[in-house]
Amino acid sequence: MEVQGHRIHYVDEGADRGKPTVILLHGNPTWSFLYREIIPRISHVCRAVAPDYLGFGLSDKPRDERWYTLQNHIRVMTKFINGMGLSRVILVVQDWGGPIGLSYALKYPDKVAGMLIMNTWAWPEPSEFHASVMPWRMLHAPLVGAHLFLRKNALVERGLYLSTVRNRERLRKGAVLNGYRLPFSSPLSRIGMLAFTRNIPLRPGDLNWERMKGIKEGLRALPFPCRLLWGERDIVFPPSNAYLFQKLIPDCSPPSMIPDGGHFIQEDAPKEIAGEILALLDQT
Repeated sequence: MEVQGHRIHYVDEGADRGKPTVILLHGNPTWSFLYREIIPRISHVCRAVAPDYLGFGLSDKPRDERWYTLQNHIRVMTKFINGMGLSRVILVVQDWGGPIGLSYALKYPDKVAGMLIMNTWAWPEPSEFHASVMPWRMLHAPLVGAHLFLRKNALVERGLYLSTVRNRERLRKGAVLNGYRLPFSSPLSRIGMLAFTRNIPLRPGDLNWERMKGIKEGLRALPFPCRLLWGERDIVFPPSNAYLFQKLIPDCSPPSMIPDGGHFIQEDAPKEIAGEILALLDQT
């Protein structure tokens, strides 16, 4: 689909069969490939759509880092979802999919039938992990972040491996890792990864601090059911994040924890994720 002059790539499987369309949103540094083991488990009962953000996967990759703001990602994904002409959707979100998907839900609550929220955040201070000097404050520095993300492709080469638990070994080398490497073959193709990192607000006044504050304040008004599934061994967004979501969202189930799940829970628990999505579909 073309959105404001840019091509958005997406996977589109199954048919609606009277059910809401499931929109699967990824984070950093992943793409729709992240949902390859989940879509076949749900597309026999619903339509499943997994887009790649601009700068990720097989979508276009603007070369100006200044384009990659959370505001722009929200705007493009909103136009993408609305451009599909869908009347009802279920949003599945993880990592940056959380702020992006929740922003859509807050603007169009009547179009959202439910949400599955996994290992993400929706408030100005993401977690204690991000407040530390290493690695996130360091990565805001112009030279260090560019070297690690653009030249070394550190998020793909090391971040994926270190952020999974149950199925970690397949992200050390081989076909799965090559799948994640595929769209990010050069430094210029990785600008979106670096920009996402710098979009994480660390203190009042930072880019997105007020935007994330607004998302948090909006959670209490969500009118649809939400389910929580969490990789318990995630150091990026720990289980305390899941319980905060439960506290803030009115119609929210207690979090289901995956004891041997990490940040990229799609790699560790695809069967469990599919089960949660099917449970949400049963509620609609």
